[in-house]
Amino acid sequence: MKRTNELIVGLAMVAVIAAVTWALFAVGDNMTPGVTPFSQDVYQLHMVILGIVTVIGVLVFAAMFTSIYLHRKSKGAEAAQFTHSTKAEITWTVIPILILVVMAIPATRVLIDMEDTSGAELNIKVTGYQWLWGYEYIEDEIQFYSALDRDSALARQIGSGIDPAEVENYLLEVDNRVIVPTDTRIRFLLTSDDVIHSWWVPDLGWKRDAIPGMVNEAWTLIEEPGVYRGQCTELCGKDHGFMPVVIEAVPPEEYRAWVDSQKAGMAASTTSGAVADSGPASP
Repeated sequence: MKRTNELIVGLAMVAVIAAVTWALFAVGDNMTPGVTPFSQDVYQLHMVILGIVTVIGVLVFAAMFTSIYLHRKSKGAEAAQFTHSTKAEITWTVIPILILVVMAIPATRVLIDMEDTSGAELNIKVTGYQWLWGYEYIEDEIQFYSALDRDSALARQIGSGIDPAEVENYLLEVDNRVIVPTDTRIRFLLTSDDVIHSWWVPDLGWKRDAIPGMVNEAWTLIEEPGVYRGQCTELCGKDHGFMPVVIEAVPPEEYRAWVDSQKAGMAASTTSGAVADSGPASP
């Protein structure tokens, strides 16, 4: 009868803790799945590890609460008197090792994939400044700066009279977006001109520090067209909160048209600058 009561209470504890845990997952926030194959791998790894630690937590707390309830002093329970158990020590050593191995195998695969930036079809250099981003498309020889857009810049000023809630994508919009082609393996080369920044777009599944004098690498492959937003996540100075990142993924043919338009604009700017520098014509 005693064993039966312990089993009933234990199962009840498991059910209650499992229900509470499920409710927290159902109503709480979770990690974004992202829009790239790598971000999907990270999300799946997150869910696997989360599932393992949740099961461990439910079992451990159920056993603890069951023991507290059934073996309390008010019922006359007395603590067992022993100082050593070889079986218990082997069990609580071997089982955690096996759990860690099960978690390490998929985690190692994802980490190796994260660091493999080979086979890139497009290379983009990202440089952090106080407080904006500079982008250089190495193959296409395009360069531009990307700063907080005018609407957000005005609304953030004290006494502007503009309600930030009425500004679309407040603090998450830029004047020049990073245009990239879909279904293309892209390598980002990240550095900084002044202090440490951190370039982060959650939908890509990773972030990288931009460090002066160093070049960090990362890669992505976006399968679906769309606009994906992020921010600098390293405290880099007084305007740290005003360094958004906006990536717009477009089909490859649309990307080539954008490249051609950018090059045409750069050529026109160079030509007009040369004419201005030449001064007035001789009479």
